[in-house]
Amino acid sequence: MFALCVKHQLLPQSASAFDRLVEQTVASIRAHEAGTLVYVVGVPTDDPTSRVFLEIYRDEEAFDFHNAQPYVRRFLDAREPMLTDLRVEFMPDCSGQMPVPNGPQRA
Repeated sequence: MFALCVKHQLLPQSASAFDRLVEQTVASIRAHEAGTLVYVVGVPTDDPTSRVFLEIYRDEEAFDFHNAQPYVRRFLDAREPMLTDLRVEFMPDCSGQMPVPNGPQRA
């Protein structure tokens, strides 16, 4: 699996428009991308002008397919004037077999 976490820091006046844009884009992702396994967007409780995306793809090819879609390209272009900051954390080897801190270790 291939995963990433993206934090969008929004201009306060852009939050509603950004949320509408996300809603439209996520509908297309769910309809057309079998290789996108998880695409979750949340608002941190302590920061109402942030949006955090957790994206998990079957593999890197599915991620590349996702980024090539016209609705994703539209989203990426349209979000730019709404942002004050953007942080992306890639997790290319996301197997789900991580040890739990202070918990039992897996072999």
